[in-house]
Amino acid sequence: MHWNTLKVFRDRNASLYLGGVIVSGFGDSAMALAAGIWVKTLTGSSSLAALVGFCMWLPTFVGPVIGTVADRVRRRPLLVATNLALAVVMTAPLFVRSQEQVWLLFAVLTLVGTGMVLTDAAETALVAAAVPDELRGDFNGLVLTALEGMKLLAPPAGASLFTAFGGRTVALLDAASFVLAAAAFRLIRVREASPTPRTGRVWTAGTAEGARYLWRHPALRSLVITSGTTMMLAGVSSTATYAMLDAGLHRSPAFAGALTSLQGLGSVVSGLAAGALMRRIPERTFSAAGLALFALGVLARATPWLPVTLGGSLLIGLGLPCPVIAALTAVQKYAPSELLGRVAATANTFVYAPTGLALLLGSGMVAVFDYRVQLLGAGLSGLAVAFVLTVKGRVERATASAGTRAMPEAQEM
Repeated sequence: MHWNTLKVFRDRNASLYLGGVIVSGFGDSAMALAAGIWVKTLTGSSSLAALVGFCMWLPTFVGPVIGTVADRVRRRPLLVATNLALAVVMTAPLFVRSQEQVWLLFAVLTLVGTGMVLTDAAETALVAAAVPDELRGDFNGLVLTALEGMKLLAPPAGASLFTAFGGRTVALLDAASFVLAAAAFRLIRVREASPTPRTGRVWTAGTAEGARYLWRHPALRSLVITSGTTMMLAGVSSTATYAMLDAGLHRSPAFAGALTSLQGLGSVVSGLAAGALMRRIPERTFSAAGLALFALGVLARATPWLPVTLGGSLLIGLGLPCPVIAALTAVQKYAPSELLGRVAATANTFVYAPTGLALLLGSGMVAVFDYRVQLLGAGLSGLAVAFVLTVKGRVERATASAGTRAMPEAQEM
């Protein structure tokens, strides 16, 4: 199996982009946790503290609309300008002194969430132009690995900084991370195609083109639906974690840290191996295999045996990134440049928006049912979807192969 990881780091554009993602991801993850602690400290309300994450997630629902902007201007200047604008926005929390100013935090985090949706769409389009085709699978795997790593390292760093110096220090850290990301994107060398010219059509017509292209492309549609299904099942199953620790393993809530670390380790391994695997097997097979691994990991966590549960967490980490990497790489591969921002934003909406709804559903289920019900339901559903995707992929490949063989015969006649 040929790995191109070192080639990614030697590629100037890829390494600069990766650096920008790492620093901005670290700042965002640190601020997301610190903001929740900040709101809880000022108001004493757990529900208001939980609203912090909702504010950052909410703009995902209008991803296709936001993604249209990424197709109307050049992507690199847009990334630089957006990150600098977010750096300015992150200075607003400096004025938060009491619970009367908490609304500022909610407004800032909603703007940050909007900026993240916009930059995700623009970054996907920029990568398609700046990173060679043969490196994209490895590159997307490394990006996901870096983001998962930041999710493990940044929250404790943000909590520690908040405890030692207060929330304003964390806000300044996040602002600095946006400035560094803007600098990294500014240094990328790329020849971008001219932006899509504006027409007399209404805005919604242009916005819908991304969703229409995504839905009409069989490979993209299957991969994005599989990725969204995986993330939704992950949301449902993750809400059973503390019930599993309490009723199943008889461990303290703090033991969730061990499960998270193992899952993070699996995600790192999966991200590093993704490019090499995608060169050897069809993208649908890669996506289905990842979903199957994730589903087996969820089922393993329904058992009362600690070693099996720990192994299940590792399997979840190994499998969960695969459908996301496959979908992202396919968007960069198949979507035309003039639609790439809208297709990417629409795909991100389908992939990530259901997660929040799944968290609400899972929270309700764990209050009513035994935790094993939702783990078994999520695991078996994942295996079923993986099976359908595999069979569908084989049928389509067989049909395409039969059509290819039939062409010479028709020509001879």
